Amino acid sequence: MIAIIDYGVGNLFSLKSSLGVIGAEVQVTGDADVIRNSEKIILPGVGAFEDAIGKLRETGLDMVILEEAAKGKPLLGICLGMQMLFEKSYEYGEHMGLGLIEGSVKPIAPVIREGLKVPHIGWNGLIFSKKRSVLYRYIEEGECVYFVHSFAAMDCDSAVTATTEYGAMLTASVEKENVYGTQFHPEKSGEVGLKILKAFCEL
Repeated sequence: MIAIIDYGVGNLFSLKSSLGVIGAEVQVTGDADVIRNSEKIILPGVGAFEDAIGKLRETGLDMVILEEAAKGKPLLGICLGMQMLFEKSYEYGEHMGLGLIEGSVKPIAPVIREGLKVPHIGWNGLIFSKKRSVLYRYIEEGECVYFVHSFAAMDCDSAVTATTEYGAMLTASVEKENVYGTQFHPEKSGEVGLKILKAFCEL
């Protein structure tokens, strides 16, 4: 069973529906015991970093995530959920993340080409790094996925498994041992996204 963590932030319905399409057993939950008894964990997230990490800590689920990840349980962070995997974010201040992956989250506006809109919204192709993620076993480089973000993970080269080009090369996904993250939304990325979720379910 895959536990989708419900802490009051995230597009849980579309994610659960997408996983259902590929036949995964899923439970949306904020129950620590259910999360501990799951085989895999997905941490979704939309909105502001400070608000999301605050709500996660209020529930105590941040410690559950850290405990389960330390045991080797596969963990996938999506969009803001991926950003929370890092050490810190500079989104309207400086905020500490979960620290599962080295690096930080910073605004894309200073690094992308002048004139491009922020947030970056739309379909972009994936450029695989030398460290090709197992999440991409069923897709080819260049296939497009759906992004909505104004901030991106930086200073994390050793963990990057794919980038995307939007006036600069931006981190699209990361991986460190059993911890995975996608800046894009696989649940909004059509057949390509379903194949990525399928690969995670098979870990």
